[in-house]
Amino acid sequence: MALLFDLFGYLSIVLHGLTIAAQAGTLGGVVFILALAWPLRTPLGPDLGPEIARGAARITLWAALALAGCEAVKLAMQIALLVGTLDISVGHALGAQFAVAGLVKIGAALVLAGLLRRGTDWPTATMVGPALVILVAATFTTHAAARLHGEVPLLIVSAAHQLGAAIWLGGLPCFLWALARGNTGAAWRLIGSSYSRLSMLGVGIILLSAMGIALAYIGTWQGLYGSAYGVMASAKIAMLGMLLLLGLGNYLLVQRLCADPATPILRLRRFVEVEIGIGLTIFFAASSLTSVPPAVDIPHEQVTWQELVARNTPTWPRLESPDHDDLALPALQAKLDAEATGASAFTPGAGQLPPRNAADIAWSEYNHHWAGIFVVLVGLLALAERAGLRAARHWPLAFLGLAGFLLLRSDPEVWPMGHIGIFESLLDVEVLQHRLAALLVMVFALFEWRVRVGGLKGSKAELVFPLMCAVGGMLLLTHSHAIANTKEQLLIEISHTPLALAGLAAGWARWLELRLDGKVARAAGWVWPVCLLIVGLVLLGYREA
Repeated sequence: MALLFDLFGYLSIVLHGLTIAAQAGTLGGVVFILALAWPLRTPLGPDLGPEIARGAARITLWAALALAGCEAVKLAMQIALLVGTLDISVGHALGAQFAVAGLVKIGAALVLAGLLRRGTDWPTATMVGPALVILVAATFTTHAAARLHGEVPLLIVSAAHQLGAAIWLGGLPCFLWALARGNTGAAWRLIGSSYSRLSMLGVGIILLSAMGIALAYIGTWQGLYGSAYGVMASAKIAMLGMLLLLGLGNYLLVQRLCADPATPILRLRRFVEVEIGIGLTIFFAASSLTSVPPAVDIPHEQVTWQELVARNTPTWPRLESPDHDDLALPALQAKLDAEATGASAFTPGAGQLPPRNAADIAWSEYNHHWAGIFVVLVGLLALAERAGLRAARHWPLAFLGLAGFLLLRSDPEVWPMGHIGIFESLLDVEVLQHRLAALLVMVFALFEWRVRVGGLKGSKAELVFPLMCAVGGMLLLTHSHAIANTKEQLLIEISHTPLALAGLAAGWARWLELRLDGKVARAAGWVWPVCLLIVGLVLLGYREA
């Protein structure tokens, strides 16, 4: 049970992120069918119109099934945790508000999936009922449902926020499908202009509801920069800015398309692909928000501006490592061994935090700073290759050095430096995340090197590097450190958030470079190496004290 409790915090964020994404796709698909696909059936012609409607129905069907599945797994984990920790029956646990809301959401998603299996040759208004039930049930699992005062206005605002995200971001897969099936300038103009109006409605709802949420849950400027909730909200704002820039580009292209039906739509389709990727990351950030208390609830645990400046004032990187034996865990283990107690200083998955001392802080800073040197080197070599230096094309191999460094030093209590075995260590969530990060680095390093030297150039393997960057940035938003001090946890999260955003930007800029041509592709080719440089510089400035 201790292991389940230890894993639950991380897995619940990942599962909830997938659930939010599936929910947005479900509700967004319903809105797309009702507001765009169905009304355009006749204007788009007898072949294309029904085909787009059927495609949107299939996408929404799969989203509804994914929603039911993710919600069921998440609910099963929550019930198991309650039953195991509170010693109550499954029946009592299923009576909790979150469980009732989850069961209702699962039922409504399955009903909607059943309706969608019939296709779109029926009155589409029948989809509205189960879609509204899903929205209401989801709203009763937000922070708003747990407020003691003023919960009704907050429930309305939370529902509006989810609806706005569904209209804009949740409908993007259906929009991309429609663009791919369209075959004439007139069809693209109808689809593009209709979705443009729909997305502007969604953006407006998001912005208005976000202001209400910020006032209710963050409240002050210190709450924005001095709490985990505020920092994650800031990350969402930054990603929203990225989406709005892409949306502006799409809007301008749609306007050109309305004036000239012969306008190419390749850039529109590629921008939508990136919007889907960033939108998925926003859903994971929203999932992380549900795992932390609102800033207004922890006024005395917020980081002050002075503390923030003091921690982030640049200093010379730590390039000398402390001795391994000086770390808290090895020192404690040595003491236990000397006393011949046979006890282990730390058991992964036991639900306890490992001890830390000043040497542990120095060890962590050393790791981050040398990782920063690796990434700065990669960014400079990538820029050199972009400028025409052919010898620099082997820059991905530097990432293998970084991966080896991470595997060796990120968790000093684990073999080969520590006494804990590799497989045993994976029961610890933080160690597991570090190992996955190193694996991601190795995978995209090898694939990208093969792309650079010509072995995989022009193949789908080119997309591994941008996808790994984007996924790495997304997972970094869910990464947690085993630190009991709330302020220390936050000060570390503040440094990880720009890393996640820069990694996200690097991945999707590289994606555009590969998937587009012309000026946009050339500009994107310079953006992602600069983003890697930013990642390296942030790592070089990392501090824990």
